[in-house]
Amino acid sequence: MPIEIKILALGAVLLLVHIFAAAHFKTKQYGPKWNMGARDEALPPLAPVAGRLVRAQANFLETFPIAIIALLGVVLAGRNTEWTALGGWLWLAGRIIYLPLYALGVPKIRTLVYLLSLAGLIIAIWPILF
Repeated sequence: MPIEIKILALGAVLLLVHIFAAAHFKTKQYGPKWNMGARDEALPPLAPVAGRLVRAQANFLETFPIAIIALLGVVLAGRNTEWTALGGWLWLAGRIIYLPLYALGVPKIRTLVYLLSLAGLIIAIWPILF
C-alpha cells in the first residue's frame, strides 16, 4: 500500500481528534444536556480554548480535502515518489503540531507550522500539476 494512503488514514484519525477535542470543550462549557439535545437554543460565546479548538477544526477541514486530492491523486496517477510521501508527512506533521499550538493560543509559531503543512501539500501535488 502506498504510504500516501496511510498518511490520509492518519489524517482521518487526526480529524476525529479535532472533532472530539472541540466537542469535549464545548460540552464542558454548555453541559451534557446541550450535547445530547437539539442545540436549538441561543448560547453565550465559547470560552477561549473551546473557540480556538472549533476554529482549528475548521482550519483543518479547509486543508484536508486538498490533502486527499494531492495524495490520492498522485497514487491514482502513478506519480507518487519519495517526494510526495515527504510532502504528505510534512502536511500531517504540521497539522498535528498545529492543533495544540492553536489550542494554547500560540501566535506566529502556529502560522509557521501552518505554512510548513502547506509546503507539504505543494510538494505532494506538484507531480500532478507539472
